[in-house]
Amino acid sequence: MPELPDLTIYLEHLQARLRGAVLTDIRLASPFVLRTVTPSIDDLKGRTVVGFRRIAKQLVCDLEGDAFIVVHLMISGRLQWSNVVKPLPRRNVLAAFDFSTGSVIFTEASKKKRASIRLVQGAADLAALDPGGLEVLDVDLAVFTERLRGANHTLKRALTDQRVFAGIGNAYSDEILLQAGLSPFKRPRDMQDEEISRLHAATIDVLRHWTSLLRDKAAGKWPAKVTAFHEEMAVHGKYRQPCPVCGAPVQRIVYAENEANYCAGCQTGGRLLADRSLSRLLKDNWPKRLEDLESV
Repeated sequence: MPELPDLTIYLEHLQARLRGAVLTDIRLASPFVLRTVTPSIDDLKGRTVVGFRRIAKQLVCDLEGDAFIVVHLMISGRLQWSNVVKPLPRRNVLAAFDFSTGSVIFTEASKKKRASIRLVQGAADLAALDPGGLEVLDVDLAVFTERLRGANHTLKRALTDQRVFAGIGNAYSDEILLQAGLSPFKRPRDMQDEEISRLHAATIDVLRHWTSLLRDKAAGKWPAKVTAFHEEMAVHGKYRQPCPVCGAPVQRIVYAENEANYCAGCQTGGRLLADRSLSRLLKDNWPKRLEDLESV
C-alpha cells in the first residue's frame, strides 16, 4: 500500500501538472469504484484545480467551489499519467480523471477492488473522511508521546493505525522499528521515555529519508514504480536475508493480510516472536531464540 513517502511524491507530481487545470471529465471503468452519489461527476466538470493534499492515506484534489475528489489507493491502487486523454485501457483500470493538461489513470492490480473514489462537496464532509491520525512530521516529541501512550496497541499496530498516526503503513513501520531498535509487539505503556524519544526520531528520519530517496528516483518523471518493496529497505520484504545492522537473518510474522518483518538481534534481544500459524504447527519445536533456528 502506498504510504506517506510514496503519496507525497504523487502529490508533488499532481500539483506540478494539474494546479490551475480544469477538470473536464471523470470516466469510470468500474462503477463500483465511486462510493458517493452526490455531488455527481457532472457537478464537478469544468471546475479548476486549486491544489492537492493528503488526508491519512487518501489523496485529495481540491476544486474551486469547495468541492473535492478523494482517492484511496488501498493496497493495490496506483496512478498513471498521460499528457493526452486516451481511451481507457482494459487491464486493471478503475477510472480516468481528465483535465485540460492531461489525464490521470487510476488502476488497481487486485480482484478485490478495494480502492475507491469519493466526490465531496463542502469542508465538513471532507473532514468526516479524516480518521484523525497525527501527522508525525508536524508534531514535536511531547505531542507524539501523548498520542502514542494513549494507543492501546502494540507498536506495530499503533504506527499503522490511521486514527493514531497518519500515513504510515506496513512497510515503513518495519523500517522505523528497526532503526529505533524496538520490538513490533512492544506496548507503548511499557516504554521508557528514552525509547519513545528514539521511536519519534526514527519515525521522522525514515519518512524524510524515503521521501527524499523516492523523489530522487523519480528524477522529475511521473513515479511509475510505486511499490511496498524496495531493494534499499533494511527489513521489510527481506525475510531470511541478513540484517544490514547486525547480520542476523530477518524474521517475519504473518497475520491476516499483513506481515511484520524484524531483526531479532536488533529489536528483541535475540528472542524470536511467535508466528501464530507456525507456532501452532511446531508447538514445542518452535524456536525461541536466534541460536535455535538451525534445529528447526
